Amino acid sequence: MNTPQPKVVTGAAMDTIVPKRRARTIALVCAASAAAGALAFALWHWMPRGLQVAAGELRIAAVERGIFRDDIVVRAAAEPLHSVMLDSVESGRVEEVFARDGDLVKQGQLLFRISNPQRNLELLARQAEHAQQISNLSNLRVAQEASRSEHRRRLDDLAYAAEQAGKRHARDEKLAAQGYLSAAALEESQDRLAQQRRTLAQAQASDATDQRVRGTALAQLDKALDGLQSGLKLVSATVEALAVRAPSAGRLTDFRLQVGESIATGKHVGRIDDPTRFKLTAEVDEYYLKRVAVGRHGSVLLDERSYPVDVATVYPQIKEGRFTVELVFSKAQPEGLSPGQSVDARVTLGEPAPALLLPNGAFVNDSGGTWAFVLAAAGDAAERREIRTGRRNNSQIEVLSGLAAGERVIVSGYTSYGKSPRLQISK
Repeated sequence: MNTPQPKVVTGAAMDTIVPKRRARTIALVCAASAAAGALAFALWHWMPRGLQVAAGELRIAAVERGIFRDDIVVRAAAEPLHSVMLDSVESGRVEEVFARDGDLVKQGQLLFRISNPQRNLELLARQAEHAQQISNLSNLRVAQEASRSEHRRRLDDLAYAAEQAGKRHARDEKLAAQGYLSAAALEESQDRLAQQRRTLAQAQASDATDQRVRGTALAQLDKALDGLQSGLKLVSATVEALAVRAPSAGRLTDFRLQVGESIATGKHVGRIDDPTRFKLTAEVDEYYLKRVAVGRHGSVLLDERSYPVDVATVYPQIKEGRFTVELVFSKAQPEGLSPGQSVDARVTLGEPAPALLLPNGAFVNDSGGTWAFVLAAAGDAAERREIRTGRRNNSQIEVLSGLAAGERVIVSGYTSYGKSPRLQISK
């Protein structure tokens, strides 16, 4: 039997002829990929680097050498130099109003009157109590005077009896010496004299004690009467306070009471302003808090005339990034100045000095004056750079380091740039 021979696998059947169209497609794909890569490289090479910003949105200034004017200009409002507050010292109902807001009033002028029945009742009660105490004191004085008169008469009687006993004893001694009076009778006479003197001494001591007690009682009653008198004056003053008078002369301001209105104790009802002398109140940036001090000089320009002012008070409490200062006119003040009128005041903080300068701009608040965007020479880009600034005023910033004269800096705000280290400026 013939054994079948195994077939030899050569792989010749797997070879196929590739069509020329497919080879051409592969070549085109490779060429397109190379072109896309070259285009991407070109785009990356020419693409702007950094945050895109429009040149029209920027405020650019050059660093320059010049004279730094160490002063600030603040907007100040005129206020009366002296004001007296009007607060109600009593509660009640407004019965009459004798003045109007804006009136010029004199010291002691009646402004308004309120009614308070309770105060009137208290006054009547105090007056009755005071009258009762006066009556009690009078009765006590009368009783003490009668008692003192009685004690005087008794002392006089005892003194007279002692004197008569002394005379009798003297006669008895003479009689006894002549043998007309016994020794027993003389002894009895001597005993009566001694008894009369003891009785007189005891009465005198008792009278002295009574006088001290009466004096103490009268002093205490007088003290109580003085207290009642003070209370009566106080209640009377509260009743008189129901008729409110101007404590000083001036212009009545913020006074709007109406008849029939009820007011409580301590309620602010207005104020009296000095109509002739003014001060200026200004809000200053907190940056200048350590440099603005009492005694600093300045000036106010109004109607083309300069008026010197001084810093009188500094309130260091910071609110919304600002603190308050008060300025007073050191000489003449502008004529026709009105409360609430706003003026520009220049406050001098130091002497002018040469410095490297930048215009004051919004970038200082955003960067804290510690960095800035500095333009490249071509002006198409700006790099963030660390700088150090010193003093500043309303228009100038002193540059201490990080910048050179002639370099250009973006001085507008940086808020929209975030933390970008570079800006690409488009025309």
